[in-house]
Amino acid sequence: MDPKEYLRTLRSLHGVAELLLAGPQYRASGTIRLAAAPGGFATTAAPRLAVAGDVLSADGAEVGALSGSTYAALAATAGVSAEPPRGVYADGSGVAPQDTIEVDPACARVIAAAFETGDRALRAFAPEATPVLWPEHFDLALTVAEVNYGVSPGDGAIGEPYAYVGPWSRREGPFWNVSFGAARTLTELSDAEGVREFFAEGAREAGGERSE
Repeated sequence: MDPKEYLRTLRSLHGVAELLLAGPQYRASGTIRLAAAPGGFATTAAPRLAVAGDVLSADGAEVGALSGSTYAALAATAGVSAEPPRGVYADGSGVAPQDTIEVDPACARVIAAAFETGDRALRAFAPEATPVLWPEHFDLALTVAEVNYGVSPGDGAIGEPYAYVGPWSRREGPFWNVSFGAARTLTELSDAEGVREFFAEGAREAGGERSE
């Protein structure tokens, strides 16, 4: 997989999550929380929008292909406006409504698989919590005892899917290998059970023991 192609797809899908799902949902329902869904991700409240691979759906019906369209054009077809949830956070994808969406199908499958693995691992690790796909950083996460646990499909620092443990206050020791806590690639962790075990180890290291 071409790393540049992957990052282009990642940025485009981040933009879709932010402008086409989270923004319209925030304006209609007052929440930016998205969720992992089969083949991609979806809103958790009205309007009911979802992405599977390279296709946007509304109310269960396909709206159109992502790649080759602009955010604004696809939003208009879906009956929404291509705008982020303004005033909620400062960072984001950096895309504009008139930008063209670029999605490589193979890269999109890797991103969707990362969210699926993360969702399974997070639910096994903390059954009492609900994983949230946050549009600001385009990662799937939850918080337990002031420690963030999540899976990211990649970013500018780590250009492939990875799991992370991020305590609200800094911890010291060999487990903590990045500035915000600890991170391991999904390749290193192998599968959802490996990710869950990493989260459990992170909880022990952070002082919030979780059972195996």
